[in-house]
Amino acid sequence: MKKIVAGLFLIAVLVTACSAPETTPTRPAPGPGAGSPPTAVSPTPEPGPAAQPSASLVPADSANAYWVTNPASGARLYVRVFYPDNWNGTDALPALVLMPGGIAESDPLKAARLAGSGFLVIIFDADGRGQSEGTEDYNGFVTQDGLAAVILAAAQLPGLDTERYGLVSYSYGVTAATGALARYPDLPIDFYIDWEGPVDRFYTTTGCGDNRAEGIQWQPCSDNAWWSEREAVNFIGNVNVPYQRIQSQEDHVQLNNNHAIDIVNAAVAGGVPWARLNDYSPNQTYNVNNPPAMIPETEDRMLEQRVARYADYIIENVLPILP
Repeated sequence: MKKIVAGLFLIAVLVTACSAPETTPTRPAPGPGAGSPPTAVSPTPEPGPAAQPSASLVPADSANAYWVTNPASGARLYVRVFYPDNWNGTDALPALVLMPGGIAESDPLKAARLAGSGFLVIIFDADGRGQSEGTEDYNGFVTQDGLAAVILAAAQLPGLDTERYGLVSYSYGVTAATGALARYPDLPIDFYIDWEGPVDRFYTTTGCGDNRAEGIQWQPCSDNAWWSEREAVNFIGNVNVPYQRIQSQEDHVQLNNNHAIDIVNAAVAGGVPWARLNDYSPNQTYNVNNPPAMIPETEDRMLEQRVARYADYIIENVLPILP
């Protein structure tokens, strides 16, 4: 279990690759099924430098708004913090960092809803998004290093309980989240929740076709060097905190939900200390040819309530029994 990071270290700055238009997918292209042709799989990335990025909070333009510098790019990242309305200013609070989906900027509405459930919530704009500086990196190492810096800096916030500190990713945010946790295993994060993240290049591009994702022109699936920074299924086995996957029966982009099985199976195979799909028993694997039932769409629409419920469950029932 992660504890408060005792000091700040140097980082080896990693280089971003390739820019592309900043639009998000709107409609799914055909996704892989049980009999889909395999795509080239890049070698599993190494966890990366043991040193953690330096990070500090610099007040920004309003209350509970800050700048955090991404050490990989030098860009200032815009960070906002949401406290529960009834916080007394002294009690330690469970906290969540939110990594948005696609290449979107942060979502204050999600943050406010989760803060209403009793969490201290941190959101930020990655390089090249929203109010942040820098150039879009499509959740590669530069984005991951920025997320790591935000996680470290936010640990200094008043009221943040580093013994109950979680990371939540939405959709393609899974790539930045798993990459940061795998490459920086000493980040002060205690658990990780992932909503329907596309786990490899085939799912991310919704099929590797010419009109991939109807907007974001990803690098070709044959570009192993580029994709080696951006496939969550290759990072998840190196994540050393409890992992919760949220998956509905009808994925928000893909035509099937097999990628949930792929990443949970990879987490279990990699030795993640506790890995669970929806409300099923933890640490079990699944067969894409006989998949389990996923969350009904009517329940998936209440996503923030589910995120809060899973976070509370992990804090109360999982963290206390793990070494």
